[in-house]
Amino acid sequence: MPVKHYKPTTPGRRGMTVIDYSSLSKVAPERSLLAPLNSKSGRNSYGRITVRHRGGANRRKYRIIDFKRQKFGVPAIVKSIEYDPNRSAFIALIEYEDGEKSYILAPVGLKEGHKIVNGPDADILPGNALPLVNIPVGTIIHNIELYPGKGGQLARAAGNQAQLMAKENGMALLRLPSGELRNVPENCMATIGQVSNIEHENVNYGKAGRRRHMGWRPTVRGSVMNPCDHPHGGGEGKSPIGRPGPVTPWGKPALGYKTRNKHKASDKLIVKRRNDK
Repeated sequence: MPVKHYKPTTPGRRGMTVIDYSSLSKVAPERSLLAPLNSKSGRNSYGRITVRHRGGANRRKYRIIDFKRQKFGVPAIVKSIEYDPNRSAFIALIEYEDGEKSYILAPVGLKEGHKIVNGPDADILPGNALPLVNIPVGTIIHNIELYPGKGGQLARAAGNQAQLMAKENGMALLRLPSGELRNVPENCMATIGQVSNIEHENVNYGKAGRRRHMGWRPTVRGSVMNPCDHPHGGGEGKSPIGRPGPVTPWGKPALGYKTRNKHKASDKLIVKRRNDK
């Protein structure tokens, strides 16, 4: 989907771009698949801020997405391709032959009126969901389960895709969007195709106010704070960090410090890490 550019009529418009949503269906969201979404502004159950720089977003309703795709053998028709304010990808409203409706992540090339199917006998077409054991090697996939029946967890953001590299000993080897090579049980479900809205990464927000509408509050660098506010703060003018290595506001190492558990059980499934040279 193309990116729209505007004439620089104001400083905020200069350089600002937006996705052209003209090809999306001009319909209201399906009310039966909406849920309330209360703003937490980065606070946990104790009311303490655990995620900084969040708050003040536009009000939204959550769209209930079917990440499991466990309704096998029942064809469904794509009724509409819609915008979802809660994710970067577009979503598709599908209606099964028995009348049940659900939202799924819309892959590239899926259009209104297309027919999609879930299950091991489905064709290798965008939007169809199959177990990895039934997908040919080399196929581009998304919305991949890590554990059978849990629902898709991998390759769900706009433009993302994974590739099925091999199948052996009950495991499927995937190349993930990060470049990591990882084994996944071959009875896990995955959806054919690449996630829609490929141009999402090329959008220039243009002004701070547009980010405020999305719920992002201002972020200030530690080096411009006072010493009482951040370990990088203080000094005259532009000062270096002045201590061993960059840290968080609470003194923990940052920027490259490995936080993954050395004894994590899934290590044996990772064939090649994304940052291996």
